Amino acid sequence: MSTSAAQDGKVILPGGTIGVLGGGQLGRMLALAGRNMGYRFVTLDPTPDAPTGQVADEQIEAGYDDVDAARRLAALSDVITYEFENVDAHVTNILMEESYVPQGSQLLYTTQHRLREKRAIEAAGVPVAPYAEIRSEAELREAAELFGIPCVLKTAMGGYDGKGQWVLRSLDEVPEAYATLSKAKTELVLEQFIHFDKELSVIAARSPRGEVKAFPAAENIHVHNILHESIVPARIEVAIQKEAEELAMKIAASLGVIGLIAVELFLTKDGQLYVNELAPRPHNSGHYTMEACRTSQFEQHVRAICNLPLGSTKLLSPVVMVNLLGEHIAPLTEKLAEPGFLEDEQLGVSAKVHLYGKKEAKEKRKMGHINLLTDDVEKALTWIEQTGIWGK
Repeated sequence: MSTSAAQDGKVILPGGTIGVLGGGQLGRMLALAGRNMGYRFVTLDPTPDAPTGQVADEQIEAGYDDVDAARRLAALSDVITYEFENVDAHVTNILMEESYVPQGSQLLYTTQHRLREKRAIEAAGVPVAPYAEIRSEAELREAAELFGIPCVLKTAMGGYDGKGQWVLRSLDEVPEAYATLSKAKTELVLEQFIHFDKELSVIAARSPRGEVKAFPAAENIHVHNILHESIVPARIEVAIQKEAEELAMKIAASLGVIGLIAVELFLTKDGQLYVNELAPRPHNSGHYTMEACRTSQFEQHVRAICNLPLGSTKLLSPVVMVNLLGEHIAPLTEKLAEPGFLEDEQLGVSAKVHLYGKKEAKEKRKMGHINLLTDDVEKALTWIEQTGIWGK
């Protein structure tokens, strides 16, 4: 079924089956939200007892490039979504031919490739950091001299959580940086380094009927290139919050998004916003919505792909989301039963723990998150510091 079906106003009502390509934590939380609404779920993932498989009606245990498995997913599903970007293009085309994939393949094609993504953002009339396509070591040196040091060399495809990139801090690094990243056999892009004051993100949703809504902007803190905290409301001027949300909705409309799109932004000291990158799916920085908004990002994604009216994105409580990596699980477990840990009446912080059902707690692996509900985000940040779970 082609994406034109989405434009015809096709509605998938509760009782229908949602197929999820990918079985990680995003699919898990999507399925939990959708099951509350009465939908059934089937997931395709090669990992036995995957996080999504634990809460779905069925898991097809197979690789993402397995054509027969993709056809089985299509046969079992009324609508199909994906929980990560690096979906095999051939499999996506088969799913689109044999099932209903309202998100389509064009958005994946765009966001899987940094150069295509940047050009699409520019076409939407939204600013990105200055960049250049790099085809040779000589081009890298020339562009680095133009942009100035530091600047960031990235592979056009692949890479997440800081992988597939090199921060050039000297022109002397040009040969090694080019030699290292060119091994990926994909185009390279050099970005001017933005001396940002804050990193922000906005999750926007769009349905086939053209309805668009954005969640409140989050202020994000990264540690070792992995998201550590999302603070909402962001500690920025209200006018900038509104501008960030409007930019995200503008991108969602321009790219014809169906479902969610996460828009990551840099905010400079002089109040300029630049889009850093996009993710066409639920996003780690949107997990705060699960308790702090009238509608979670996961319920919103289900509503959007099923063409139901979108829910309210109103913020009900200030919140800080803090990620739980593998090294945080043991100290968390020691504290869970302590009085006053989950409900700290002295600070006025209520902790909502979400664990993803992953078998092995490896270092730097995302294992879960905690949403800290409060009347003041500074109290939640104090709670994080005082627990010692994340170090001093």
